[in-house]
Amino acid sequence: MANRRTLGEWVKRYLFLCGGLVIMSLGVACSIKGALGTSPISSVPYAVSCFTPLTVGTVSIIMHVLFILLQILILRRRYDPMQLVQLPVALLFGYLTDAALLAVDWIVCTAYWQQWLVCLIGILLVSVGVSCEVIADVAVLAGEGVILAICKVAPIRFPTMKVCFDVTLVLTACALSLLFTGQVAGVREGTVAAALLVGTFTRKIRKPLSRVEGWFTSGSPAAAKAG
Repeated sequence: MANRRTLGEWVKRYLFLCGGLVIMSLGVACSIKGALGTSPISSVPYAVSCFTPLTVGTVSIIMHVLFILLQILILRRRYDPMQLVQLPVALLFGYLTDAALLAVDWIVCTAYWQQWLVCLIGILLVSVGVSCEVIADVAVLAGEGVILAICKVAPIRFPTMKVCFDVTLVLTACALSLLFTGQVAGVREGTVAAALLVGTFTRKIRKPLSRVEGWFTSGSPAAAKAG
């Protein structure tokens, strides 16, 4: 099906993915500003940024590059070179995350309920971004790529591997922050909320948002013929 896409459809899908990355990066930034813990995928970059001069976006890029290399090591000859599109996606997401943190720098939470409000807004935005990524169907973030690679070589279902992967990231973030700062950074009740709610919100959002798929094929010969 993907091979039959026209150039115009590919462009629209990548634009939609970029829009999703913008929204997702704003969600990550809000979760950081809420100070109740980041989402699992951002926990390590945030923790490392607390004891190094590197920004969250820069560490995120480095981590995603490592994930791409890990996919290659896991799949070896089965690795599809087309998956290297994850590299520019990782670069864009990293830069957008730093830009988003600057954009929400004005947010100041002085009460616990305000922290939760900003945290939930972040979770919702991340869910919308993930939904856009899935609907665009052109590339996945390298973290999801690692999960898919492991599922290809091991008898593990994606949901189970996803949970194991997220737990590993959170534990890594806790260990690194404790080792270098003496306290846990970026992992709190908001991290648990993100782990539980992002998947649920994404499933709810995908159905109404999937109507945009008609825009992808509008103007294409196949769509005109179908009409």
